[in-house]
Amino acid sequence: MRYSGNCAKDLIVAYIGGGSRDWAWCFMRDLALEEQMEGTIRLYDIDHEAAENNAVIGNKMSAHPDAKARWKYTAVDSLQAALTGADFVIISILPGTFDEMESDVHAPEKYGVYQAVGDTVGPGGIIRSLRTIPMYVPIAEAIRQYAPDAWVLNFTNPMAQCVAALYEVYPGIKAFGCCHEVFHAMDLLCCMLHDKLGVEAQRQDLRCTVSGVNHFTWITSAYYNEIDLFPMFADFCREHLEFGYDETGHSLWRGDPFKCAHRALMDMFLRYGAIPAAGDRHLTEFLPPWYLRNPETVKEWCFGLTQVSWRKEDLKERLARSERLRSGEEPIELTPSGEEGHLMMKALLGLGDMLTNVNLPNRGQITNLPLGAVVETNALFNRQGVTPVMTGDLPGGPLGLVMPHAINQKNVLKAVMEGDKELAFHAFLNDPLMQNVNPWDARVLYEEMLKNTAEYLPEAFKA
Repeated sequence: MRYSGNCAKDLIVAYIGGGSRDWAWCFMRDLALEEQMEGTIRLYDIDHEAAENNAVIGNKMSAHPDAKARWKYTAVDSLQAALTGADFVIISILPGTFDEMESDVHAPEKYGVYQAVGDTVGPGGIIRSLRTIPMYVPIAEAIRQYAPDAWVLNFTNPMAQCVAALYEVYPGIKAFGCCHEVFHAMDLLCCMLHDKLGVEAQRQDLRCTVSGVNHFTWITSAYYNEIDLFPMFADFCREHLEFGYDETGHSLWRGDPFKCAHRALMDMFLRYGAIPAAGDRHLTEFLPPWYLRNPETVKEWCFGLTQVSWRKEDLKERLARSERLRSGEEPIELTPSGEEGHLMMKALLGLGDMLTNVNLPNRGQITNLPLGAVVETNALFNRQGVTPVMTGDLPGGPLGLVMPHAINQKNVLKAVMEGDKELAFHAFLNDPLMQNVNPWDARVLYEEMLKNTAEYLPEAFKA
């Protein structure tokens, strides 16, 4: 890496999971449109052909007439080849396949347990953690050996468990987790400002205190200029609670498995006095089955259960699109993704400070959550590094909901690292979504779900 004026040149970025048909393309577009950084992206993926396809697509983006930067993309066949000398490491992988995820999400339905996503908490999120953490152990070891000083950006879920595993294996790692879920609540506040005051605000214009764990982060204060937004938001929530709020006015949540009308968010704010800063699909999985009792209840609350069958069909389309982009049948379009990974990189290079939400081990930034647990707060990014913003105590109501997950996540990590199958079952049984399942049925379900993902589990979990 070298600096030329106000630009960073000759950067080396290792992309683990570089065959991605979604996040990688977003990242490539953002880099092509960012004029202050250039360099080489090494794409590593267990599906080497997918990485090779993305190298072609990435080089097409870099050569696009609208591109402001020139990046060279190359597919490599080992972690060592990807990581050696890297300035940044991006991790964006699918832990297993959608066949395993189908079990995560749908096997619990036999016992009346419904999950809208199934990738972070709930029985599906816990089983996903059991197969993801072992994948992160060799990644962390390779980073320690080949790129010990690199900044590591994780985009994979379960976010907290991935980041925790990296630090467990390599305590000196410079890693953090990036997640856009907090943006949903901020965007909703901007919609409120438009509706109530006619103000055209962007989420970057807000000052929000962020505190919690990934996908269950809470905004405990929010300001626009000197306006305290909470009193206005309380009125806004009471006004829209019955039918929800859709920014488009077209009830897109009915047909889009990733949309919601924010009814659960608004209901929780009116109950607890803080804004749960995630889409309703993620938010509701951290709670007892208040909003996820059955598909009919989900529909009443104006969000959807993302079926894994839909994900499989969507993957077929993305594979087809990858071929069209590679061959030139579909033209490359450079549009910003709205993600912030490239902006974090810029800030760490000294090309402009930024404040945004990030997932890091708790070193006291949330004073009443366990030390070492991976928590989500705002943090300042600059040339000196990543400095989390101290938020103090999480308020009592949200704390009572967040604490069990912080403890569960630490127990799952410990269970994997020590090969403790029973401790992992305790976390499985203790999850709030499992409260209506008796321990005997929970044991049967646990063993079934382990069997369905056995290929990716440590030996201690296969017996």
